[in-house]
Amino acid sequence: MCCRYWADESPEFRAIVEEMNRSALVGRWQERTGIKTYGEICPTDVAPVIAPDRRGNRAVFPMKWGFSGKSLLMNARVETAASKPTFREAWQRHRCVVPASWYFEWEHLKGNDGRTRTGPKYMIQPKGSDMTWLCGLYRIEDGLPVFVVLTREPGEEIRFIHDRMPLILPGEAVDEWIRPGAKPEELLARTLTEMVFEKMEE
Repeated sequence: MCCRYWADESPEFRAIVEEMNRSALVGRWQERTGIKTYGEICPTDVAPVIAPDRRGNRAVFPMKWGFSGKSLLMNARVETAASKPTFREAWQRHRCVVPASWYFEWEHLKGNDGRTRTGPKYMIQPKGSDMTWLCGLYRIEDGLPVFVVLTREPGEEIRFIHDRMPLILPGEAVDEWIRPGAKPEELLARTLTEMVFEKMEE
């Protein structure tokens, strides 16, 4: 699962924000909800997302986190995204990458009664990387783009925290992931699972 991530004001992230600010969608989102460029990003926030433009070239757009429905959909399981009607078209044609510095997850603890409760909060990112490239899907709602983050089974190092983690690619695979004609299933072998983590102070 992924329901929070952090955008650090680093040189690499500032370049992404500057590119997003050239999008015509910035003004439309500013009129509605505003845009969150740095800090902790939550569902329903509008944030920078990498996706292809009309010519299929890499670009950055402001997008809102969450597909609308009976309830807000923040995530999509990579195992079923290609077959579920809600995500099938986006899996084939509308893939995006959400740039982050790291993502947050809360440890799930089982009590003696078998019930799960929420434990400590952790910040998590790929080992040896300052950027975390979260794979996502997007679609258009009311004329504006919205996205979900894809999730998968976790790597061994963080399995104790949660039974899901975001689908994360190395930076050199971002352009191929968003390319409209790419076959996403062929890129899954390149996703990253070796993470480093740190418990957040309460």
